[in-house]
Amino acid sequence: MVLWTAAGVATLGFLVALEIVARGYGFSGPITEQSREVIFTPESGPLLYGGLALTMVVLTWRQRLIALGIAAGVDVVFVLVRWALDADMNFGNGALWVVLGCAVLGLTRRTGRERLLLKGTGLGLLLVAGHKTGDTWLLITSKTRATVLDPYVAAADHALADPSWLAGRLLDATAPVSTGVLHVVYGQLPLAAALVGLYQLRRVAVERRFPAHHLVRTFLVIGLFGPAIYMIFPVVGPVFAYGADGGAWATANIWPDTLPPVTDPQPIPFDGITPRNCMPSLHTAWAVTLFVHSRDGSRAMRWAGTFWLVGTLTATLGFGYHYGADLLAGVVFALTIETAMRCSAYGWDRAGVRVVALGATVFGALLASYRWLPTEMAARPWLFGPLLLLVTGTVVYAYVRAARAARDRAPAPEVPGQRPVPETEGAAEAAAPVEAPEAADPAEATEATDATGKPGATDAKPELV
Repeated sequence: MVLWTAAGVATLGFLVALEIVARGYGFSGPITEQSREVIFTPESGPLLYGGLALTMVVLTWRQRLIALGIAAGVDVVFVLVRWALDADMNFGNGALWVVLGCAVLGLTRRTGRERLLLKGTGLGLLLVAGHKTGDTWLLITSKTRATVLDPYVAAADHALADPSWLAGRLLDATAPVSTGVLHVVYGQLPLAAALVGLYQLRRVAVERRFPAHHLVRTFLVIGLFGPAIYMIFPVVGPVFAYGADGGAWATANIWPDTLPPVTDPQPIPFDGITPRNCMPSLHTAWAVTLFVHSRDGSRAMRWAGTFWLVGTLTATLGFGYHYGADLLAGVVFALTIETAMRCSAYGWDRAGVRVVALGATVFGALLASYRWLPTEMAARPWLFGPLLLLVTGTVVYAYVRAARAARDRAPAPEVPGQRPVPETEGAAEAAAPVEAPEAADPAEATEATDATGKPGATDAKPELV
């Protein structure tokens, strides 16, 4: 519980700091934006209901139905009032009200299931706050970075055969079918991640504990640290820097029909509205994380994870939102964060430390090469193209080996009510029936009894913090 408290305090401090910075630039921050949705029209109803869904993983089915009913009822009232006042229409206030109500219940009754409820509401609120935080970060990047480094990345992308230009022409040739499908895949990545996350958390209410590691943890950390890289390496993307979407700020309107010339790159000025959100590609990082976590699901989930990864990579390139260099950085960034989150949950080992160190080194080397070696990379694509793919593949290979080793070392699931027999005992002792361990005190005996009063219940497991 101490770890959760420290994480909550740190998160609150970060949100307050971001709110102060945003106010300094003349717009509201994540705390204000989230607070106004208690009464005013929400920006995203599905996002608020996604936060409610994460909160409800700690509830029983009866409690879930009650929570959904209350949320729907509150939303109906808000919609009727907005219709009468001719105000902007949207839904989601009811979901936020229920989540906040669960938070109040968890704060006032911090024992047993209510303590688990506090963690569930924290997870749901973090999902919503993470989205607001990301929006604030993007506004800050557009206000604080007057110039962008797109010419550097475009030159470096010559080493990879300019994949954004190739994918853009491919989508133009296959539109509207390809573009229609990929717009859904690209836009509904959070929904796909929520489904995988809910699958991983489906037994929380029964086991009365959260898994030590799940998809939502990595998603939130990627969204927290990724925008900080935008401040270091501001890039807007080919459709803005070289396409029609850039308007008067674009260097030329040549994407995706004509490749950009290879010249000595220089930073270019850009508007104060377009987010500098390309390096690394967080959509790629999130899609890679979704793919990794879908590997432990059913066959349908594994196929869906693969489809979303391929579709997201194609969309980010084909719509001109990213360069190929962004995608490589996003893959390395995702696997590094994922390994660090796994190790923080299960313990650090030598393989995990190596993957994190390798990933951080490769990620830094990629950004340094894009910034200071783009001309050399464009002049020698036969050397730098395979080299970029090789170093990225090295991180992927190291992650796969470390993940498999960690899975092999994982202990076999314990049988409730039994304890393993020490290897030093004789065969006769091993064959003897094992008596159920006695509780150290009456409180432990009470916690080890389920609703029917039978000891050794499967839901009496230690709570993971």
